Amino acid sequence: MNILEHNRKAWNAESARGGQWCTPVDGATIARARAGDWQIVLTPTRAVPRHWFGNLQGKDVLCLASGGGQQVPVLAAAGANVVSFDLSDEQLGKDRLVAQRERLAVTFVQGDMADLSVFEDGRFDLIFHPASNVFAPDVRVVWKECYRVLRTGGSLLAGIMSPSIFLFDEDEAKRTGVLSVKYKLPFSHLTSLDAEEKERWLASGEPAEFSHSLDAQIGGQLDAGFVLVGLYEDNWSDDAMLFNRYSPVAFATWAGKPAPGAVTGR
Repeated sequence: MNILEHNRKAWNAESARGGQWCTPVDGATIARARAGDWQIVLTPTRAVPRHWFGNLQGKDVLCLASGGGQQVPVLAAAGANVVSFDLSDEQLGKDRLVAQRERLAVTFVQGDMADLSVFEDGRFDLIFHPASNVFAPDVRVVWKECYRVLRTGGSLLAGIMSPSIFLFDEDEAKRTGVLSVKYKLPFSHLTSLDAEEKERWLASGEPAEFSHSLDAQIGGQLDAGFVLVGLYEDNWSDDAMLFNRYSPVAFATWAGKPAPGAVTGR
């Protein structure tokens, strides 16, 4: 099964439906961002602290798997030189729509978040990567590529889904109102489902998701050479996901690329 092609088509369909992460921001949001009044999310609801970004004016920013017409145009309006890099044609199209409408200078590149070979070493000052690496089979490769394309002193801001949410069948929990452990971690739509479940999943057209351990998420960043600077947790916006009642569903990390010779634990 070609995971990239499956997920590209799945996100194209989701974007065409206009889901939560596929609805472009309006002109008023861009006007406020130009005036310095803006906020964006890495996780479902909690705004990223502004000091995590530093001064955006003139910074080279990679929005990694962040298409949808939301974060990319806001960062461009706030003064950054933004590259939108996404697998989905439709999600890139949403970014392009807002950029053209608001006359924002944004570069668009289609590709796999685990392969940033189109960019030279040290290309960016900042990488903004929402909680989208659940669609990547191997997140450690993503972190290594992020480290390579960042300049010394640059930052990686990443949203991460808690691996614990993959223990449960969300549809079953919604139907019964009860959370019961069903799957063993690491979870993968390719290997964790029985034949009937896999048939339903394929028929749904939903993307393939993969849980990643904290060892792969945080440890993977550290192994790539990053230093952890900041972290916070977050939930979904309502109780649609029962897991909210018991534990945060996501967290965000701020990791920095230190100067050569700095102590990093590598």
